[in-house]
Amino acid sequence: MRITVIGGGVAGSASAIALARIGADITVYEAYENPAGPVGSFVSLAVNGLRALDALGVLEPIQRAGFPVARQRMWSGRGKQLGEVARNRRPEDELLSVTLMRADLVTALRTAAGEAGATIVTGQRVTSDQAANADLTVGADGIWSATRRTLDPNAPVPAYSGIYSVSGTSTRPPGIAQDGFNWIFARRGVFIYLPAPDGTVWWTAQVSAKQAPADPAAADLAELFRTEPQVAAILKRTTAIRTANLGHTLKPVTRRYDDRTVLIGDASHPAGAGQGASMALEDAVILARRLADSGTIPQALAAFDAERQPRAGKMARMETKNRDAKTAGPIAARMREVIMPHVFNRFYEGATGWLYDFDLATARDTKSSSDVCP
Repeated sequence: MRITVIGGGVAGSASAIALARIGADITVYEAYENPAGPVGSFVSLAVNGLRALDALGVLEPIQRAGFPVARQRMWSGRGKQLGEVARNRRPEDELLSVTLMRADLVTALRTAAGEAGATIVTGQRVTSDQAANADLTVGADGIWSATRRTLDPNAPVPAYSGIYSVSGTSTRPPGIAQDGFNWIFARRGVFIYLPAPDGTVWWTAQVSAKQAPADPAAADLAELFRTEPQVAAILKRTTAIRTANLGHTLKPVTRRYDDRTVLIGDASHPAGAGQGASMALEDAVILARRLADSGTIPQALAAFDAERQPRAGKMARMETKNRDAKTAGPIAARMREVIMPHVFNRFYEGATGWLYDFDLATARDTKSSSDVCP
């Protein structure tokens, strides 16, 4: 089976590993010369994504490239702790969420894809002839997917979400949490930081703005977050701005496959909520399994889509709620500060546990399958 994978990021590299290991002849086309690159923000992998990496045989290299994060804390802008929970897992799960730079994740996956036998072509977009010569084309080319437009000229296009992000690193100031994944609900958005083992702080400012700025990197973060003491202390010690970009949303994609093309990852269902990479890794594993155990490619793609879409749809609804919380006005923010300490710890696991209970062997959520597969 000859398969063309379009996109050499997380989704494309992971699918190349999985598909090569079922005996397919894989060629990955990546438009950028170096899709990993030295610049970029960090990414967190939840336990469902880590189990997908384990199924791909690359869990240990990814764990070595990053560091475990056991706890997640929520803070008000004034420094009041609003809640603390297990990070990206059930509390009893001994597998800990891993955070690493996206470039390191992509590099490790691309290396494993090459070792599995995939051919990786960088700095080149796939031509129509190359696509036509393949038995299957996998569109793993992200939220701005050209494959999606080829599959359906009327497919939705991304729209500005009302949030832009700036990410960077700082030296560690006193007076902040010394570990964990920390969210600060600020007046102008959400500020996320986590202390890294090397003594630095990795951070992302997610700024709420109705109008998209012409250049997010030019944002005066010190002024935007001047009323939040923890944020101000971290920004004052900034050593590097690593990336800045606009956030985008995508309306539901209704045509996700045909007889010889399939979309995966953000090309099909942008996840957000810290699950983008993990959901893409799940896609890669399950697509390969369905191709291996179905009689024909069209049957495999139909089975893959039927299994993935309910979970992806529920993930999209969760992301909408998370985004709305980040753009709440001052009254809603004050209500959150009053109510959240009393409810967050009690209800968080029930609201998110279905993400982490996902069973790759059956492609179902083991504890709340009725929610995922209605």
